[in-house]
Amino acid sequence: MEILFLIGRVLFSGLFLVSGLNHVMQLDGMAQYAQSKRIPMPKVAVAGSGALLVAGGLSVLLGIYPSIGLTLLLVFLVPTTLVMHNFWVLEDERQKQMERVNFMKNLALAGTCLMLLIIERWPLAWWNL
Repeated sequence: MEILFLIGRVLFSGLFLVSGLNHVMQLDGMAQYAQSKRIPMPKVAVAGSGALLVAGGLSVLLGIYPSIGLTLLLVFLVPTTLVMHNFWVLEDERQKQMERVNFMKNLALAGTCLMLLIIERWPLAWWNL
């Protein structure tokens, strides 16, 4: 069963790691999108959120202080879900549908982070806290 938990960690953290790297590699494009959502200092916000994603993703992947990493992911997920994927204010049905999907995906990811926070000792982890 421990190997299944490790595989799940790899799959779960991979999403955040790839997303965080995309924040850095596509900084200008993502900053333009953040600006369209009226995010102040969009480049700083995108770079900062990318750092949260990478740090949280690495923490979960490696099992190094996973409670801190999961908290970092929640710090990213909660405001991002509410501000960037606010489908309820959109009128274009196609765009509304896309944002609703991302909103629901982020809610599920936040729920997973909350569930993982109750695990005190992670199997195959380098360091638990």
